[in-house]
Amino acid sequence: MTDSATTARRVVVTSVGAITNVGRDAATTWDSLVRGKSGVTTIDSDAFRAFPDEQWSVKIAGAIQDSSIPERLSPREGKRLDRFAILGISAGIEAVENSGIDFSKEDPTRCGVIIGSGVGGIQTIEAGMMVLMQKGPDRLNPFTVPRLMANAVAGDLSIRYGLQGPSDSHTTACASSGHSIGDAFNIIRRGEADVILAGGSEAAISPLCVGAFMTMRALSTRNDDPATASRPFDRGRDGFVLAEGAAVLVLESEEHAKARGADILAELLGYGATSDASHITAPHPEGSGAARAMQVALADARLNPEQVDYINAHGTSTPLGDAAEVAAVKSVFGKRALKSKGGGLLMSSTKSMIGHCLGASGAVESIACLGAIRHGVVTPTINCEHPDPEFDLDFVAHTARDARVRVCLNNTFGFGGHNVSLVLGAYEG
Repeated sequence: MTDSATTARRVVVTSVGAITNVGRDAATTWDSLVRGKSGVTTIDSDAFRAFPDEQWSVKIAGAIQDSSIPERLSPREGKRLDRFAILGISAGIEAVENSGIDFSKEDPTRCGVIIGSGVGGIQTIEAGMMVLMQKGPDRLNPFTVPRLMANAVAGDLSIRYGLQGPSDSHTTACASSGHSIGDAFNIIRRGEADVILAGGSEAAISPLCVGAFMTMRALSTRNDDPATASRPFDRGRDGFVLAEGAAVLVLESEEHAKARGADILAELLGYGATSDASHITAPHPEGSGAARAMQVALADARLNPEQVDYINAHGTSTPLGDAAEVAAVKSVFGKRALKSKGGGLLMSSTKSMIGHCLGASGAVESIACLGAIRHGVVTPTINCEHPDPEFDLDFVAHTARDARVRVCLNNTFGFGGHNVSLVLGAYEG
């Protein structure tokens, strides 16, 4: 960090790439979110058919229905990569292409990549274990280790573009991509890099992950109507919906972006990271760690709560998680958060449509934040039919809403008590 905040470099977002269950790229994902489209469906996978149907109390997920290798990757590349890496690399390539940056003309030591993942190559681990048990170690795929590594996306993108600067991968459960973006922000801000690809990727819709979350009763069992299963802040919520997806942002110092004539989408203004130090899976019941993350992020951005227009909530649709986040927002924003008081603060959950992409969620949800700033539209919380009586906030229920958004918070909270809040704002050159 620089000695004085006045000398810290401004950090801007110049591009985003994504692949989700509601869009094969960032643009179609944004369009689907505005329309309130759900990407949650019944699980249709050969991996699950190895088990009797009656063993699964959870039969829904937010899977990307087209399982073919994205056109940005060759079939040969697809064979040597785990699905989470395929998604993350595809999002990274799109982000670079959309940015117009030519890395061959950049100083490679000033360019980096930080991509987070909560579980990494879990599908490779499961497949490898089956081969090991049935056929022995000699039949294991020689690409098993590079396929399962949680840092596989960061490593591949750095090699693909020759990026020799900071390269990292955060694995902090559902806060992974939030930490990745925040870390990249700080590195650029203090002058150690000019450009960093930052985001997250996850592909954990596997028998082990679904089964494990199912047995701890974290997942929704609303199997008869998948599209309505993820219902953040609704009193009928019964758990989150596991989803897959990836998103990567191109972050640059302001001077670098302006020098190359880049289209600046927004400015990253602040970053707050805290720990609950409370429970390995449950959030602090009063949301104290989440509240501190928002407060730290706002202080870092030199803003006060009255200047925030929109919060993209973590909003997973779990009874404990949603209640803790609402408590945290109320403690930070006071009466301004209350819908009954006409406070004007908007908060919505992208997970109501996509489901929960675990470690990729913060990056994926940044699409909603960037869109709100750029287009003046706040994406909705669908399925919020009967908000919990204690949740007196404006959740932008059912349909998107036109709104002037100059500053927004992006919250991501994870198992282990990890809390991240990012502040994004309209760029004013």
